[in-house]
Amino acid sequence: MNRLCLILFGSPGSGKGTQAKLLKEDLGVAHISTGDMLRERVALGDPLGKRVEKVMAAGGLVSDDSVNRMVADRITFDDCRTGFMLDGYPRTVSQAEWLAKKLTAVKMRPMVVHLEVDYNVIVRRISGRRQCPVCGTLYNLAADPDRVACDMEGAKLEIRDDDREDVVRERLLAYNRQTAPVLAFFQEAGYPVWSVKGSGEPEAIAGEIEDLIRKERERAA
Repeated sequence: MNRLCLILFGSPGSGKGTQAKLLKEDLGVAHISTGDMLRERVALGDPLGKRVEKVMAAGGLVSDDSVNRMVADRITFDDCRTGFMLDGYPRTVSQAEWLAKKLTAVKMRPMVVHLEVDYNVIVRRISGRRQCPVCGTLYNLAADPDRVACDMEGAKLEIRDDDREDVVRERLLAYNRQTAPVLAFFQEAGYPVWSVKGSGEPEAIAGEIEDLIRKERERAA
């Protein structure tokens, strides 16, 4: 079976991370979140982290070169041997062009899933997120408005700088301006691109995505 490269495409807060966690277990492939990797670099305070910290806090996009180099390194890890899912990448046409060439070189063909969610729903989702500063567990006030501390660590929950409402709206503007054209790039390049409603039950959405992957593999066999 060919190695899978599944690109989970959608605006911030569309549920890419949730779907990746569900699909990772079922599909047996690595989950690569460029957002998580960048936040780890910021927390570590390494040279890349220091360069991108202010950009991320303001809701901007990190340079293509920096993110491409991170992805190029990550996909060489052992857990990517059977394939991988990309969550939050590519975000620009330039990144998509780089990725397409990289995958062609290793004879991989990407599949793209576009999670569609209403703008106002996304703003509520992201601005309602709170994170444990110790273990990193995420909670959402929309589902649990009285939540103030982490179940596992007991630490007081915090809002990440890039989850504040003003920053969320800037992130969505940046997405519409620079990332939405990526979808058109993959469509025009002839890769499988599917739109999936991202506002239903997560398990049902994951099942729909798995069915699409299975049908595409059968068609391409």
